[in-house]
This record gives sequence, structure tokens and C-alpha cells, in this order.
Amino acid sequence: MKIIKKKKANFPESLIDEIAAASERRELTDKELGELIDRIIKAYERAKVEDGEAVGTVAAQSVGEPGTQMTMRTFHYAGVAELNVTLGLPRLIEIVDARKKISTPTMAIYFEEEYMDDEEFVRRIANQIGKSSMNDILKNFNLNYADMNVVVELDLDKINDKRLDLDDIMKRIEKAFKRVEIDNNILSFEPPSPSIRELRLLADKVRDLQISGVKNIGKVVISREGQEWAIHTEGSNLGSVLKMEGIDKIRTTTNDIHEIEKVLGIEAARNAIIKEAQTTMEEQGLTVDVRHIMLVADMMTADGSVKSIGRHGISGEKASVLARASFEETGKHLLRASIRGEIDHLTGIIENIIIGQPIPLGTGSVGVVMKPRS
Repeated sequence: MKIIKKKKANFPESLIDEIAAASERRELTDKELGELIDRIIKAYERAKVEDGEAVGTVAAQSVGEPGTQMTMRTFHYAGVAELNVTLGLPRLIEIVDARKKISTPTMAIYFEEEYMDDEEFVRRIANQIGKSSMNDILKNFNLNYADMNVVVELDLDKINDKRLDLDDIMKRIEKAFKRVEIDNNILSFEPPSPSIRELRLLADKVRDLQISGVKNIGKVVISREGQEWAIHTEGSNLGSVLKMEGIDKIRTTTNDIHEIEKVLGIEAARNAIIKEAQTTMEEQGLTVDVRHIMLVADMMTADGSVKSIGRHGISGEKASVLARASFEETGKHLLRASIRGEIDHLTGIIENIIIGQPIPLGTGSVGVVMKPRS
């Protein structure tokens, strides 16, 4: 810190920590440390964005070009073979389009320190989260056409194996079906009217009755990750899962950005956009400077809600009429602007290109005034 203050270097805290760690590891003298900091200052200044740089255009190119190298397929989730998750270009399009309904929502659920190695606890929570229907816990299932009823026998071993509560299941059954007789673990259901069609509909309803699980979550997969257990899900419901006991509220995530915004707020959604876009790129072996992705995320979340990059979001809401018209729906934008009497002040890049003026970037962003000789 002394040397950095002496050299008047304005470094972020994380960089100072890295320099200190490297200095301790290599046992540098004060002179060597001074030289290292001099070189870092040069590299740091070089990495800064120059005044008048077209950051938006560079970010668009930096994200767009690797997008052409990406695959179009849906892959299996890395490390969890049973779950499908959208990767590559379709996932990147989902992120920048800010889709409300994504094609493969998924959650990674982690546990607090005292539970992370407790397999029994993790399995119990997994069965509370994952969807289970009556079909999963039946031993026998009979359609009785003579007595016009559906008779089922519950399999107590399966119920215990799934760590479910029998009383809770019975309550759900009684709530869902008015005409049901319970004799120990044998249940008899009667249709509202004695017809074969009603009986068959009732049979399907009995089979499909959900007896446990969190809304919007289907299959769950338990996996061992290093020293701890984790759960990956098909479907997502961050709000409900975070309320459960033993769940690590810091590390548990979902890939549904709108859900993160709803539960944790806009700053969390911005971080989620950055993380999801970066992960998507890295899985394809592509590296993009995080600053480009951060700019995209900042633009998408600047107004306090997640907006798409397109005609219904950022591009369609620009202040400049010509910039909006140059993107999509040209006629609509020009007609609306003429009806409202809008004025374009030509402050941006696109509108100046359209009318053939120098753009306000680089040398064009500087106005030179000469004093006349007096």
C-alpha cells in the first residue's frame, strides 16, 4: 500500500490483494515490488478505454463474432447426464432477448455447511422439491367396470423410499377427490356419474395427482460435487426453494433471469446476465472480455427492469428517431415521429452516418476552436 500510494496508482482493491499475494509468494524486495507496480500501472493504463471509443459497437462485435462459432444444439448438462439444458447460440439469444419463458429452466441447489454432507437430509429435501405423482407410489391399480370404481393399493416401501409422509398424502387425496373410501392403504374412488368415460377420466386423474413437489419443478437429480451434495432440477422456483430449511441462500441459483429479478432484485439480475452469458461462451471454449458483457447487462437493466435488446426493448426505445428507424420497422417509427413532431438532435452515431456527417467518436468527438490573431 505504501509503494502504491507513493506511485499514486489508483488500483481497485482486488488488484491490490493480488499484487500483495504475488509479492509474498515470490518474496519480492521493495525494489522489485516497485518495478512490478510500475509495469502494472502501464498495463492498467493500456487496458483502460480511450476517450471517444465506440464501446457499444466494440461490445456488439465482441459478443457477436464468437456467436458465429457457436453450436446450435441442446446439450446435456455438464456433469449431470439426465438433465437437458440449452447451450450455445440459442441460450445467448434467450439471454439478450430477455425471454420471459426460457426453454430449459434449471436450478443448482446447494446446502449450508451442517447439511452439505448429510445424504439423508439432501434426499428428503430433493423429494420435497421434485414432482411425485400417485403413479410413483402405487402397488396395484384396478379399473373395476362391474362396481364402477377405481381401486388402488399404495406401496408403503415406495413412500418410505421417497421419504414422503403418508398422512400428508392422504390429506391431499381427500382434498382432491370427494368420493373416496380409505381402508388402510387401499383406496377406492367413485366417478361422479356411473359411465365408462367418467371412470376412465377418473383413473387418469388418480394416476396424475401430484402428492409432493414445488410448483414448476419436475425432475430432480442429486449429484456429488467434491465434498458436498447438490441438487439440479428441471424447472425453476427460486422463491419457494430459498424458504426451505438448510438451503444455502447465497450459492443456490437458477438460470431464469426474470425469476432472479423478481426474488432478488435488479442488481442480482444484472449479475445473472453477466454470469449466464460468460458461462455460455466459456462452455464453447470462447473468451470475451467481461467488460463487453457487462456493458450489455448494464444496458438491459439500466431502467430498473430487465429489457431485451431489440425492437421491443433497447433498440426500439432510443431517443433518436433515425436510430430507431435504422434498426427495424422503419415506416412505423418515421410515421409516429412525424405525427408527434419529434426532433432528432443528431447526437448519436447511426443518425450521423445516415445523413452523412462526421460521427461523434474518436476525432469526430472533439470540437476545435481557433482564436483569430488579434
